[in-house]
Amino acid sequence: MDNFGPISGVHASFQNVQRTNPFKKTSYSNILSLNFFYFVNQNRRELQSCCNATQDLVLTKEHMKVGETFTYEMENKRTRVVDEALYEMFPETLGHCAVVGNGGILRNSSCGEQIDQADFVFRLNLPPLNYTADAGTKTDLVTANPTILFNLSYARKPFIERMKAYGHAQVLMPAFAYAFCTELSFRVYFTLQDFNLQHVSFFHPGYISKLHKYWRNKRLTPTRLSSGMILVNVAMELCSEVSLYGFWPFPYDLSGQPLIHHYYDNQPATPGMHAMPLEFLNLLQMHRKGILKVNIGKCL
Repeated sequence: MDNFGPISGVHASFQNVQRTNPFKKTSYSNILSLNFFYFVNQNRRELQSCCNATQDLVLTKEHMKVGETFTYEMENKRTRVVDEALYEMFPETLGHCAVVGNGGILRNSSCGEQIDQADFVFRLNLPPLNYTADAGTKTDLVTANPTILFNLSYARKPFIERMKAYGHAQVLMPAFAYAFCTELSFRVYFTLQDFNLQHVSFFHPGYISKLHKYWRNKRLTPTRLSSGMILVNVAMELCSEVSLYGFWPFPYDLSGQPLIHHYYDNQPATPGMHAMPLEFLNLLQMHRKGILKVNIGKCL
């Protein structure tokens, strides 16, 4: 256990996650039940007051008009005016939602069936869907990182074949995080439109900026929140219940066994951009309050 680094001091706390199911019916007193709903509703109110995913998650025709100006998420001196072409790209409360991370903890978890039973399933960064037993296949919304799509202009066919696996899922992209993301995201939008595949929506940069401010006030200060953390916050506003799978940013599981980085490969993350362990600790705290459920280990 000595080589666990950041997880050594909180190992016992993580073990408690496996024994805690905030959605399981118990014989707790009415007071504890009231506390559960208090924490859930308080957290939802805080997020709605701060960031309002219900209205501001994506750029839509309802909330943006031709001629309006908005600011890029990570380049706050750069602005963009909504013209007719951009406006036409915009699209005109859920039950139990599953947010599926890509962590290696999901490998051999047998969580696929449980994930696919959710009313709405969020996935991150176009993961492969051929790990059915562990990760399921149902996808209602999937994020796409523009940096993995640099070659789209040269080889559209492999990209199209890859996207067919996601059916009619909504594709969500940070087109206005950095200037270089814009053209890549537009390329994806028109490519999928040309082949009558998924519809692409764009994160509203104002929403992401407000979400960053919300978490900075809670002392979570990465360069940028991870895609997983962003979608967890979205789900907490939009869904009545939120279950997380594949969220575990450490190289070892609870029993000390080594893990691959993703459930589908061992490609390491780019260092310095995100603060995954700190994000996870915040998710764990919300699990303990019953705001969401963190699934670690096998699904029985």
